[in-house]
Amino acid sequence: MATITTVIGTIDRCTALLGRSLAWLTLAMVLLTCTVVMLRYGLDRGAIVLQEAVVYLHACVFLLGAGYALQRDAHVRVDILYRNFSARARAWVNALGTLVFLLPLCGYVLLYGWPFAASSWAIAESSAEPGGIPAVYLLKTLVPAMAVCLGLQGIAELLRSARLLWRGDAPL
Repeated sequence: MATITTVIGTIDRCTALLGRSLAWLTLAMVLLTCTVVMLRYGLDRGAIVLQEAVVYLHACVFLLGAGYALQRDAHVRVDILYRNFSARARAWVNALGTLVFLLPLCGYVLLYGWPFAASSWAIAESSAEPGGIPAVYLLKTLVPAMAVCLGLQGIAELLRSARLLWRGDAPL
């Protein structure tokens, strides 16, 4: 069981580090948005690259932060019944939900997101806007990256539930 605990701990630490790092991007988005507004309305100048940068940062926060939201139990859940379940019943719900819904979804997104990103890399896809960010392939790479990050955290949650079900231990 020490191995399972090590795997869970390693995934959790990586997810937490990524989530805390991504939180700083929200500050960058606010600052960039303020800059775009000041440029447009104060100086009557556009800044397509800055506007696109806000979109890229927004995509990073939401796509790469999905695993962090799962780890922190910050995702949307209809828990009218769930909150009254015992720890063991919640572990069953979490394990089955992960196996039936989460991991297949991550596999599907990875299966179809990888070629989507790879074709963008193959042509070095750039922005359609003049003066835009010449790296749309980086944005599209976030799709399979999200599947990997969310899937890894899903595995950690599954192992945590399995550990509770097998040993009756309190969750990590």
